[in-house]
Amino acid sequence: MLFVIHCLDHPGKVADRLAHYDAHKSYLSTAPMTSVVSGPLLADDHEAMIGSMFIVEAESFEAVKEFNANDPFNAAGIWQDIRIHPFSMRVDNRGAR
Repeated sequence: MLFVIHCLDHPGKVADRLAHYDAHKSYLSTAPMTSVVSGPLLADDHEAMIGSMFIVEAESFEAVKEFNANDPFNAAGIWQDIRIHPFSMRVDNRGAR
């Protein structure tokens, strides 16, 4: 099953995000699920990072919740709002480029 994880940062957390980036990246590389797409959400200026978005393939909602709870960004208190939803991919144009 696919799931979307949408996380918005607490205001003013860019420095904390950068300080924990290596741990976050390492954690993602050892995740027990497949990360289909992931990356930072950007502010209207297209530069300032304000959150994170992931599409992951996992066996259950509970597995995704646990994965997200153990992310170093979450442990560091960077994310203010976290939403996890099942996702039904209807279109995938990545191969059409």
